[in-house]
Amino acid sequence: MLTVSVHYTLGELKVKFALLCMQFSIAIMTSCALYNTRTHLCRHLEVVIVSAVRTPMGSFRGSLSTVPATKLGSIAIKGAIENAGIPVEEVKEVYMGNVLQAGEGQAPTRQALLGAGLPLCTPATTINKVCASGMKSIMMAAQSLMCGHQDVMVAGGMESMSQVPYVMAREAPPYGGVKIEDLIVKDGLTDVYNKFHMGSCAENTAKNSGISREEQDAFAINSYSRSKAAWESGVLAKEVVPVSIPQKGKPDIVVKEDEEYRKVDFSKVPKLKAVFQKENGTVTAANASTLNDGAAALVLMTTDAAKRLNITPLAKIVAFADAAVAPIDFPIAPAFAVPKVLKAAGVKKEDIAMWEINEAFSVVVLANIKMLDIDPNKVNINGGAVSLGHPIGMSGARIVGHMVHNLKSGQYGLAGICNGGGGASAVLIQKY
Repeated sequence: MLTVSVHYTLGELKVKFALLCMQFSIAIMTSCALYNTRTHLCRHLEVVIVSAVRTPMGSFRGSLSTVPATKLGSIAIKGAIENAGIPVEEVKEVYMGNVLQAGEGQAPTRQALLGAGLPLCTPATTINKVCASGMKSIMMAAQSLMCGHQDVMVAGGMESMSQVPYVMAREAPPYGGVKIEDLIVKDGLTDVYNKFHMGSCAENTAKNSGISREEQDAFAINSYSRSKAAWESGVLAKEVVPVSIPQKGKPDIVVKEDEEYRKVDFSKVPKLKAVFQKENGTVTAANASTLNDGAAALVLMTTDAAKRLNITPLAKIVAFADAAVAPIDFPIAPAFAVPKVLKAAGVKKEDIAMWEINEAFSVVVLANIKMLDIDPNKVNINGGAVSLGHPIGMSGARIVGHMVHNLKSGQYGLAGICNGGGGASAVLIQKY
């Protein structure tokens, strides 16, 4: 028998040992990944909504202008958890949408959850999908719950457009004029691809869809009328938690109601000049949404968690989807997200009892109604962002929460919202 002896240096042995360790580590990770894929990530747990609240929405530089977005978020989160009737320790993670974050300080959602009294060990993530941020936070929380990664979460959105700062470039010249920019416009309301305001995109949609100024004005007036009726009947009050604003040497100011819907003079609506397109323009201050402050939050959990906590769910999340189109066409993007949701759920549009399409502009809703061929009498029945306000990080969560409160048992509700850059998100829920 021939025997061959192989001798390795210490350095070579170290390299071989390191390679063996790496191969072993890869084998373990692959095994774990396969295990998770088969037994964890592929689980599709049912996710339910057990609470949905929001703050009132303040006008730009109005009743809530002194309250930071993170504080508004704290109020909404705390209110949602209290309404759910669960200990704060049960909430495993919080997602909040927030668009205009400059000047808010680090990790806005972390600030909001700690301000709401949640434990220091509670993770937080802030989500920015422009106007769809609040809805996307719900979708991402639902995904985490469906996978079994968490069992109780809070999701929502918050914004203080009144407190958004102006900025100037760090390399501003030492001599001469300095350009100062409004971050509401720069980071929230400008199409970065076409270098113009989102309102110009709305004008493009109006032209392409054949939607007149008169139609948009009529829609806006109807939105204001519906919002007024909803507040007078108590429909909107049931979803609102008040905001108390401390005063020096005086009683707190308590804001309990949306501010914007009262600020309208119907006789002036047809007389207003177009804002974004001077000649033959159709989009005005009246038929577009406004700048606002507010926050909304929902408590989501798995059905197993609801049983464990002895909670009766309000609604279940059935399906959700995102869609994207050309940036200039962002107003019609919901019409591409909605069919995805319906297909995923195996539900027909005729089965939807209530539609919420965010009123970024009146033309957004009119165009999507036309493209989806849905009943306008089922859309935004209690008004929308044109009349109530549009705190951009909040709105997507607000319209989902609104459906939770106003659907009847067994009914389906579908909410869709467009966002800058050509995107949209949509969520389908069913009332318990």
